[in-house]
Amino acid sequence: MAQNNDKTSPLALSDIAAALGLLSRLPISVNTDRATERGAMAAWAYPIAGLILALIAGVVTQIALWLGLPNTLTAGVTLATLIITTGAMHEDGLADSADGLWGGWDKDHRLKIMKDSFIGTYGVLALALSLLLRWGALCIILDLGMLWPAILTSAILSRSVMVPIMAFLPHARTEGLSHSVGRPSVQTAYIALAIAAVATFILVQFWAVWLIAACALIALACTIIAKSKIKGQTGDILGATQQLTEIAALLTFATLLT
Repeated sequence: MAQNNDKTSPLALSDIAAALGLLSRLPISVNTDRATERGAMAAWAYPIAGLILALIAGVVTQIALWLGLPNTLTAGVTLATLIITTGAMHEDGLADSADGLWGGWDKDHRLKIMKDSFIGTYGVLALALSLLLRWGALCIILDLGMLWPAILTSAILSRSVMVPIMAFLPHARTEGLSHSVGRPSVQTAYIALAIAAVATFILVQFWAVWLIAACALIALACTIIAKSKIKGQTGDILGATQQLTEIAALLTFATLLT
């Protein structure tokens, strides 16, 4: 009986493990049958998964600081931790999206490029700029002693915005990670956004307005571009959106501090 209720409930604790299992490479024990039954309903937990990943990166960063590592190198350690714990899946999405959206001449060609395992010029440049911008912002944030609120809010917000894109844009292809997860309901999208907004206000108070606005604008831009170029979303588009909104959050935070 409890399992039947679990299929229709908008929230289930097992969704957190499912979200972590999907968005990270952490050795998380996931009830596969239940996760499959829940499907995209578990997407409300994406911001919580982001919070957990940020906590891990923050602890590693704090240890590096305690050991006396300079802030410039510590920022690199922070990025390395985030990349390792996620298996670089979001970075991969950013590179594939950059190559496909700007390297193809129509929807089919763009999707073909995005599926290709090879990386092109656009992808290399996107990854280089992503790392550079995040590293620079983290250096400023570390210099001013604001590591925890910055890393937590950027991770939470950047995972939450993926959910409404999944809900409002159709799948651009009939296969792939995003298609296998499914499309969450509008209710699920609102729950994810609400969790992220409340957490951000708790962590940074009135600065939350600027951070949420920056991430919302970038997510909207990603949605418009994806709809225009491939008529929908894929796992790569979601990964690219996560990366770009994380960059936006970190840059906004660094700007507010200076």
